[in-house]
This record gives sequence, C-alpha cells and structure tokens, in this order.
Amino acid sequence: MRAQKKSDKKVIVWAVTVLLSAVLLFAGNRIVSSHLNIMGDPDTAAKAKVTELGEFIEETTDGINFTARTQYFYAKILSGPLKGKTVEATQQIDSYTDTGERFVKKGDKVVLYNYGAVYGTEELWVFGNYARFGYIAVLGILFLALLLVFGRGKGLNTIISLAYTCLAVFCVFVPGVLAGYNIYLLTILICIFTIVMTLILTNGTTAKSAATMLGCGAGVLAAGVLSFLLDRIMHLTGFIDEHSVYLQVLGESSNPINLRALIFAMITIGAMGAVMDVAMDIASSLYEVKRHAPSISDKELFKSGMNIGRDVMGTMANTLVLAYIGSSLCTILLKITYANSMLELLNTESMIVELLNAVLGSMAILLTIPLTALVCIALYRGRHSGHAR
Repeated sequence: MRAQKKSDKKVIVWAVTVLLSAVLLFAGNRIVSSHLNIMGDPDTAAKAKVTELGEFIEETTDGINFTARTQYFYAKILSGPLKGKTVEATQQIDSYTDTGERFVKKGDKVVLYNYGAVYGTEELWVFGNYARFGYIAVLGILFLALLLVFGRGKGLNTIISLAYTCLAVFCVFVPGVLAGYNIYLLTILICIFTIVMTLILTNGTTAKSAATMLGCGAGVLAAGVLSFLLDRIMHLTGFIDEHSVYLQVLGESSNPINLRALIFAMITIGAMGAVMDVAMDIASSLYEVKRHAPSISDKELFKSGMNIGRDVMGTMANTLVLAYIGSSLCTILLKITYANSMLELLNTESMIVELLNAVLGSMAILLTIPLTALVCIALYRGRHSGHAR
C-alpha cells in the first residue's frame, strides 16, 4: 500500500512538472515576444525539388580573370502557399565567391529564395542552399529512439527535459534578448528553470535531486559571479566578432542588446550542462555510499565525495575545454593566421572570451564537487535507503 502511494506521488509530481513547465514556457514566450517581429515573411523562401535542368551559361571577363557560371533549372515548390507550383530558378557561381558548391542536379531538394517577394516585383527564384535539415531530422529521430531503447522511462523523461530546455533557450531566452529584456535576469531564470525541471523529471523529488540542484546551482552561480567580475576587471566590450557588430546595429534603435551581458550568458549557460552532470555524479555516488554504509561519518562521506570528484573532474574539464575549442576552431585558426605575435593573439577580446568560457566552466566544475559533497552531507544525514529516494 505504501509503495503504491509512493508510486502515485511520483506520477503526480511528474505530471505537475510537465504541465507547469509547459505553462511557464508558453507564458514566457508570450511575454517576451509580444512586441517582437521576427521571421515575419516566410513567403520569401521555399523548399523545392529540382525537376528539370535548363540552360547553362558561362561568361568570362577578360583582363580581371572573372568567370560567372549560371545554371537555369525548374523546381517544384514543396512548402508554403505556392506548394505544388513549378517555377524557374537560377544558381550562379563565380570565380570570386566559389566555395566548391556543386551545381544542382535533377532530383535535388533545395531551398529557393523569391527575390521578387523581397523587392515587390514578379517572381524571381534564386538557389539559396541545398535542403539539408531532413538529414538532421532523421539523425534526431534515431537519437530519440536510442534514448527510449536504452533509457526506457528515464529516456522518455530525458527527451521531455531536453525539449523543454531547447524551448526555454530558443522560445524564451533568444526572443527576450532580441526584445531588449535584461539578459542577466533572463540567464538566471533560464538556468533555474532548466536545473529544477530537468532534475525533477529525471530523478523526481528525492534527496539526490535536491542535492544535485543545490550543488549545480552553486557551481553555476560561481561561474556567473566570476564572469561578471572579470568582465569589469578586464574591461570587456562584448565586440568579439562580426556578429557582435551586427547585433549592435540590429538593436541600436529601440532595443539595444547588452553585448557584455551576452558574455555572462554564454559562460553561465555553457557551464550549466557540465556542472549539472558533475553534481548528479557526486550526489548519486554519495547516496549509494550512504545507503550501503549508513554509519559512515560526515568526514568520511566528504572524503569519498572528493575522491569521486577527482576522478570525474579530469574528463569533464577536458570535455568542456574541447567542446569550446571545437566550436571555435575556425575562429582560432583565423586569429592565429593573422596575429603578428602571441602577445597580440592572447589579448584580443575574442580569444579572451573563449579562454574565459573554458577556464570559468572548468572552475565551476571544480567548485561544484566540494559544494555538492557538503550539501549531500546535510541532506543525507540520518537517512537510509527507504527515505532517501
């Protein structure tokens, strides 16, 4: 009977969390995007399938070594209000902008831009890109299927929490930034929501979840505070690449975007996933230690937590640093190529921000280990297996 009540309570907590998270995300999106107008003209682009190739023209300009090649083709529109219509389009590649992209072939799925809709004239369809998202969708479905196969119930909860996390970032945080809301506040709210929602869905309202929430929150807070302080000490401006310039121009009229606050958000949100993982490892491991050795002293439990943390931190720090390096590899190569010296390279703001991402994220992991161990000592004290779950 007691086990049944416990099971019923878990189901109720899970359902309330799922429903409440959905309501919060919907309300948050409505609030931040109420006066925001983005992606308001979907008719300018359409997915299409190449049905027939037309004329191929190659033009060469003597004296400047310039060649322009144009492929005319017909394509059937697969999306939007013109779905089913066959249109004529062009794909042009010249010697100045040649990226190695191949010309279209019959049967290719492509994205076409209707320049006529942009300029208010008759239809003028131009090749934009190959339609590649379908392959990503297939990989995504395969990934979700593997989560369900290997994780079963936990896999389902992981999928739901992942979906809510993505919605929180792309449907609340991003529109909020573009609408001019306080980025520091948005970052804190997104982190709190993600940590609490994820841990309740995947582990329920247990002592382990509470310990992980507090340990993870402390680690993320440390990363955020250090980021905020170092931003002031290092006199950062937030102009780290050409995208920063575009964002500044985009929002300078009515909703100026705080580029320095974006650095805070990059570091804090970027560190959250790794910190949550470490906090869960420590909390779960110490729970098992306490369950099998309920008489273990606080000192020994803390020591066990630190020993486990030392094993975890090496690989997690590497994971975090390599993730940042991998995502910024093109930028790093470009900076190294054009830098005149190591002094110049290591003091450019873009390189400093990348280093801050890696170092502060790793520091957050290190600080999370003892903080989570201390929280576990307080929450697990006097608990046995029947009470800690």
